[in-house]
Amino acid sequence: MRWLHLIVVATLVTAAVDVYKIKFESTVQAERVAKLRAEIGRERDAIAALRAQWAKLDNPTRIQVLAQRHLALKPVDPAQIDTLDRLPERPPAPALLEDAATAVAGSQDTELPTGSTPVESVPAPAMNWPGETR
Repeated sequence: MRWLHLIVVATLVTAAVDVYKIKFESTVQAERVAKLRAEIGRERDAIAALRAQWAKLDNPTRIQVLAQRHLALKPVDPAQIDTLDRLPERPPAPALLEDAATAVAGSQDTELPTGSTPVESVPAPAMNWPGETR
């Protein structure tokens, strides 16, 4: 019978230690949650302050005053705006790549297959430095 009492007491002590351990871990987690909530509140306040600052900086009247102060802009003259039917004709379409490839493939010039020029045929550029006469 004594052995049974010792096993029950040991089980109760182990259960009490486990309960205390769980309580301690939950207290630590509750403190962590409180810190995170406080940090979230600070971040929301910072976001609200930045949005207010953005609204102030993005104000159209402020931008207009700055544009008038720092840019030499002129109002649009109605004569600058024209209708679409007065646009010039579209330029002709450039040659397709297939046509260029066919032209290169059909050429009989085997000396310069890449289309480059020999080095000796390219004249050296004339370099005139400021204050120098040639």
